[in-house]
Formats: sequence, structure tokens, C-alpha cells
Amino acid sequence: MNPINERSISVPALFLAAPASGQGKTTITAALARYFTNQGKVVRVFKTGPDYLDPQILAQASGQPVVQLDLWMAGEAWCQQQLFAAAQVADLILVEGAMGMFDGDPSSADLAARFNIPIAMVMDVKGMAQTAAAIATGLARYRDDYQTLGLIANNCSTARHAELIQQALPDDVPLLACLANEPTVALPERHLGLVQAQEVYEQLEPIFELGCQWLVDGAARAKQSGAVADLFSLAHQVAFYPVADAELAVIEQVPKTLDQVRIGIARDAAFSFIYDANLALLEQMGAQLAFFSPLNDTCLPPEVDALWLPGGYPELHTQALSSNQLMHQAIKGFYHANKPILAECGGFLYCLESLTDLDEQMWPMLGLLAGQGLMRGKRGCQGMQTALLPEGDIRGHAHHRSRSQGTDTPLAYCQRQRHSADGEAIYRSKKLTASYLHLFFPANPTAVAALFLGAFNEPIKLGLG
Repeated sequence: MNPINERSISVPALFLAAPASGQGKTTITAALARYFTNQGKVVRVFKTGPDYLDPQILAQASGQPVVQLDLWMAGEAWCQQQLFAAAQVADLILVEGAMGMFDGDPSSADLAARFNIPIAMVMDVKGMAQTAAAIATGLARYRDDYQTLGLIANNCSTARHAELIQQALPDDVPLLACLANEPTVALPERHLGLVQAQEVYEQLEPIFELGCQWLVDGAARAKQSGAVADLFSLAHQVAFYPVADAELAVIEQVPKTLDQVRIGIARDAAFSFIYDANLALLEQMGAQLAFFSPLNDTCLPPEVDALWLPGGYPELHTQALSSNQLMHQAIKGFYHANKPILAECGGFLYCLESLTDLDEQMWPMLGLLAGQGLMRGKRGCQGMQTALLPEGDIRGHAHHRSRSQGTDTPLAYCQRQRHSADGEAIYRSKKLTASYLHLFFPANPTAVAALFLGAFNEPIKLGLG
């Protein structure tokens, strides 16, 4: 127990970061989580940044909930409290970084430094040897406010490859594991990232188990090259602290502004980009949550007062969404009854007149808003933004590979985190609020409550009718 704060809790913790995306962070984090879970440990995993897909994979690997941590979107106090809460139940905390170690503001390195979590660097070393050591050394010494434990070399093909890397590393940046190129542990991917865990649950289970052996073999290969560190003893004790009482009151003592409000939430293979933190906040505010499937159900949950159509992959299910006319009628009836609807990204596309899918086929959608959605291959938009709503500012992020056209004049535009150009457009028709932005509800509970109550602060605009 740390004498500075008797309320702190010390737990082994490890942060996995990389020089870039695509280095194997999620595969390695998932394998580590499953390895220690198989040892009977409670492993709590966190994901840096606004990611919906990696947390699904990591949650299945660990058997525990996975929370996204973003210092800008969620706030430092909120992130601190999530880690402290996890430390109360966990035997091990793992945090997976996002993109490159220093990319973004705040970056993965900023998050690791703020909470004093030591970093294991993950790097795909295919096509290089001593250069990998140079890059790892540069990452380790770029700043002095974090601790690096060493290098996990992914795609390290031979014993000689491992030896060359190990010999080029300085003593304070040890080689931790040399992981072979192993296609059997690759996680399924598609255009926005990994495939949703719910779609490939059975396929993932053997991948996780094979991943455990992959790590064991990789650690042994590093030892054979002369490395002295032990991958499975990496996690150092880290003290996690509760936030100050005043900050805790803001986080946990949320007014019951949605007491007895029943919110219908679309959740299926087409609509699944939902932060658990958002659901938890709605329940804290007293809301009753009722889930439904626009793909499979023919009616809305009974007696719902508001709807939430979150993001997801509607472009992969255009025919089923378009042909479910009974659901169209139900949602249109709800809209025309002037009841609140929040539609984000994929939910926004669902509300347009049509959506053209990846095969360039156009499918009719709900038609609550004027305009058409069109997929556009690999080009897209992503980044942190703030929704500048009359009800209050709400932080969130955009990540999509589609565009909309033929839409009406927006209610407002989002503000990009670090760019002066307008962000995503925000549309409002009757009590429907729609945008590409994925909102992080804890960023402004009062404004979120207003959206689900339909308590708007500007004249209502009419839609298509």
C-alpha cells in the first residue's frame, strides 16, 4: 500500500504500445489476456482511444468488460477512476495503446505516463534487424516521463533474426519475445478494422488458445537469443489512486434526469458501436434500456420513450435492413409521433433515404432525413470532435468510410479537436438528432439527457414527412 495515499491499490499492470498501427498489439494483448486468464487470474483490459472493435475482442479473450480510455474525450478524472475501480478486482491490468506510441494528442505515451504504467513495445520486425533495435531504442528514450520494459518483436522469422535484434539492443531495452509469423493467430479483419467478436465468437476461441502457445514459444526464442527478460513476469506493481471526492461526485452522482425513461437501443450485427460507459451512464441517470434488432425484429420494444440508433456496419446488411418494412414503419411512426431519436454514424445512414453499399448497389432506408449515404472504399474520415449542440457540447469521435449527399442544411457542425475546418454536420428533424459523430455520453450527461428527453433549445425543423 502506497504510504502517500492509503486508499491507493497496487496491481501488476502493463501497457502495450507500438511505433505504428498494424504491428500486432491487439493480437498480443488478447493472447496475454487469455494466457493469464487460463492461469486463474482476473485480467482487466483497457483500450486506448475511441475504439469499438478491439474491445470486443479483448473482452472475449479476458472474460471481463473492457473500457476505452481517452484523456481528451473522457477526461483525466474519469480515466483515473476506471483504472482504480479495475484495480479493486483485478490480478492484472493490461492497456492496449492506439496507433503509434506518440500519435494523437493525448497519445498512448501520454496515457501511460499519466498513470505510471510501464510500456512493452510491440513492433513488426519483418524486413529489418538492427534497425528494429534502433527504432525501439528511440521510442524508449524519446521522453523521460514513462518507463519502457523492452521490445516484443513480432514477425521475427528465425533464431538468427532474433539474435541480430537482441545483440543490437542496449541493456536497458531488453528483448522480451520473438514472435514467429503465425497465420493461425491472425484476427479477422474488414474495412473499418477487426471483425466484430459477436460475428466470429467460435472462430476466435482457438485463436486465443493458439496465441497463448505463440507467446510461450516467442518468449523461449528470445531467451535462446541471449535475452534475459521474462515476458510473463513483465507487469510491475502500479499504484492506482481514486479521484478526489469532488471529482468523484461529478462522475458518480449523476442526477436521475432520465428516471423511468425507457430507451430503445438498436443492437445487432448492423448496429453495435456502443460504449459500455454510455450504457452505464444512461442507467445511472435512471433510464430503462430495451434492446432491439432493426435486422430481425418487426417492432420496437413496448412503451419506449426514446430511441438510440448507434453506429455499426449497416453497409454490410443493406438488403436485410431495407427489406424489413415492418421495422421501417415502426420507427417512422415513432418519429412522426415527435419522440426523441439519436442516430450516430451507421444509425445516421439508416435514417437517410438510401444507402449505396460496397458493391455499389443502392438500397432504400428509413427516409427520415433527406439525403443518400454512399460507401467510398478505403477513403474516410476519422478524428476527435465536439458536437456543438444547443443543449451543450458533447465530445466524441468520427470514423467512417462513407459520405452523405443531398442532405438538408445542418443544425450545426462539430468542432475538430485540432483543426479549424468544420467537423461533421449535425442534423435535426422533429426530435431526431443525427450525425456521423459517435458521442461519448459521460462527456456531458446533462446534454445527453436533453437529447433523449427531446428537451431541445432551438426551434424544431421539419424533415421529409
